[in-house]
Amino acid sequence: MQLPLGSGTIEVTLPDCSVETAVPAGGESIDVRSAAERTVADPHGPPLADAVDASDDVAIVVTDVTRATPDDVLLDVLVDCLRDCGVGREQVTVVLGLGLHRPMTDDEIQSEFDENADLVENHDPQSVVTVGQVDGVDIEINRTVAAADTVLATGMVEPHQYAGFSGGAKTVVIGAGGESQIGYTHGPDLLSQDGTRIGRIADNPFRDFLDRAGDLAGPDFCINVTHGPQGFLGVEAGRPRAVVRALASTAREALAVDVDGGYDAVIAGIGAPKDANLYQASRAATYVALGDHNPLHEGGRIVVPAVLPEGAGDGTGEQRFKRWLESAVDADSLFETMRDGYEPGAQRAFVLARILRSYDVWITNSQHPQLVADCLMHAADSPADAIDSSSRVLVVPDAINTLLQ
Repeated sequence: MQLPLGSGTIEVTLPDCSVETAVPAGGESIDVRSAAERTVADPHGPPLADAVDASDDVAIVVTDVTRATPDDVLLDVLVDCLRDCGVGREQVTVVLGLGLHRPMTDDEIQSEFDENADLVENHDPQSVVTVGQVDGVDIEINRTVAAADTVLATGMVEPHQYAGFSGGAKTVVIGAGGESQIGYTHGPDLLSQDGTRIGRIADNPFRDFLDRAGDLAGPDFCINVTHGPQGFLGVEAGRPRAVVRALASTAREALAVDVDGGYDAVIAGIGAPKDANLYQASRAATYVALGDHNPLHEGGRIVVPAVLPEGAGDGTGEQRFKRWLESAVDADSLFETMRDGYEPGAQRAFVLARILRSYDVWITNSQHPQLVADCLMHAADSPADAIDSSSRVLVVPDAINTLLQ
């Protein structure tokens, strides 16, 4: 079988195992540009022309390199629409929604945004202003975004460990946010609530907080996409809540797979861009074990092929994740210690510790096997080396974009 690794694939053979594969049905791919132009012209709620005046300073928050969003196309469509509304390029600033991830390089910005690269700046989570409170939590937003007359956003609506599905207000509230709300939303109290889980929007306290914070911070209008195994499946624009609901419905139809339980091992594929570092690659393991339906028996293992050219990752959150894991004696003690609180960005270590108490996680094919071992996981040269013979194995080639049910 072929599994993703970096921007390519690897061949995996398990002749002595019983192997089943969870592959979503997918859906019919679309042309993003034409779909984006149509939905901007017929959005959920008022058109963009009603949200912006010709004299406005406009901030557009876009996703960073950890998301596979076609931001170049979506940004082109938004800039063209703003021009038709009388807003000049000199009135537009594009802010990369990094959250606590590393800044994008000049070369990455130029490659991604081409003729609009001159409009783009990295978000600095230390340069924020408070725009209000939600549930007593300060909502801190990038100064450029907070000062703008109109805030727009792109986004990817895909299964998300905490928000149910990403996208909507998340691009601004988290991507262009400060440590206050990032720390709260990713803290142990909120993440331990039953409704905070992948694939759920209704009665999800994480998503509810994001949406209410978005009422303060923006976006006023967003354009989001969703995708599946066959490519991009839908584009919706307009009011953030409605956009997320519509695209989540499209995503569920394409990504849900019925599976049994009791597997000895799950091979969770992830590939680029998320296997660039251990912080992002660990999502494959937690999406399997902490979804609505966990297919593993107690003591099973999750195997994630990941290149990890960036090691643990260079951003603030990635480095905090690494420090917590490297300093821990075992998963049980790490989980209990972190329940008392941790810095924003370290939540990946908390969530990973939660599953490491019951399951072994193996990272294979990486450039940093010692880092993997130092972070309470196991390293192997290939998935076959990480799985015992005669195991019952479930292969999920695209773990981030498969909803097991």
